[in-house]
Amino acid sequence: MASISLRGVQKAYGDGPPVIRDVDLEIGKNEFCVFLGPSGCGKSTLLRMIAGLEDVTDGDVSIGGKLVNDVPAAQRGVAMVFQSYALFPHMTVYENMAFGLKLAKTPKAEIDRKVRDAARILQLDALLDRHPKALSGGQRQRVAIGRAIVREPGVFLFDEPLSNLDATLRGQTRIEIARLHRQFANASVVYVTHDQIEAMTLADKIVLLHAGSDTERFGSIAQVGAPLDLYHRPKSKFVAGFIGSPRMNFLPAKVASIDADGIAITLDGSGESVRLPLQSKDLSIGAPVTFGVRPEHLEPMQGEATQASEPSAITLARPISLVEALGEHSYVHLEQPGGAALIAKAPGDARLKQGERARFCAPASACHLFGEDGFALAPLDTIEQHA
Repeated sequence: MASISLRGVQKAYGDGPPVIRDVDLEIGKNEFCVFLGPSGCGKSTLLRMIAGLEDVTDGDVSIGGKLVNDVPAAQRGVAMVFQSYALFPHMTVYENMAFGLKLAKTPKAEIDRKVRDAARILQLDALLDRHPKALSGGQRQRVAIGRAIVREPGVFLFDEPLSNLDATLRGQTRIEIARLHRQFANASVVYVTHDQIEAMTLADKIVLLHAGSDTERFGSIAQVGAPLDLYHRPKSKFVAGFIGSPRMNFLPAKVASIDADGIAITLDGSGESVRLPLQSKDLSIGAPVTFGVRPEHLEPMQGEATQASEPSAITLARPISLVEALGEHSYVHLEQPGGAALIAKAPGDARLKQGERARFCAPASACHLFGEDGFALAPLDTIEQHA
């Protein structure tokens, strides 16, 4: 098994701006690390630099404590699974899985053992004599994974391996990959995806990369942490808006007061007041901020009573513009003064109808506040963080 260390890593093409910017990252032994972010943020480029398929413009890449900047890809002890499977169409499943071992001049008996062991793990035993054209998309992806497994590398690299599969196969193959990681306890995994469901369900650690119009942060790390850390404690508005589906609701507001108990704000348009147990040394009265709350944390209120599990930081009353009834739950779209609809998640049996006025509340621990720079305000030291 091997750890991975990136120190001040940058990548630029020609005289253009960096597509990867000042990445410092440690990926531990036997860790499942997911590079997450929108299309074009540089996550595949970062993976390819670890693999040795892209040169590093600046900084150091180390695998297992050894600097590998100038080490060819074939000698880095990593195995990569590509989005496009990259199988040889004229070879059988067995031959595809054995190809790398044959190039390495591995003895035939050892090749046969490794291929059949991997085929058994991936449930490909009955398919070893077939050619790729006779396989489904999920089966082809398992062959590509098997080709990586037989090499017994210290590091597995996955570059969006499920993006070509339909929803059902994605779910099945995702479970297979999670099971494989538990079975190969000595291997570290680096996995690239833009799908946050894959990231949240597979990762020990998520590395979320910046993208979009923010050129100063593009290609840099927005936040690193366990999946639930990014969900419950986003460090910025970018992280809060990317993690979660539907995305977090963002409401413009202004600071009304600041004291030892926290910050009070007034929502623009509606004038509703919110008090949060947060702190900031840089805010002043009247400063613009953004209030954030996730749809699943807005709880419907019955009359004047609420079933909230703790004191509410905010109560919102809005006309309903749309109800998306999905069975177990519904997404309720609420009219929001001067902006996009506010979305709340309600139980599927909640009697909410388009056109009526509904009231929702949210507990203080589930609410967020972001400064004008987009960064989250910190909780008071005496307040227990949401877990």
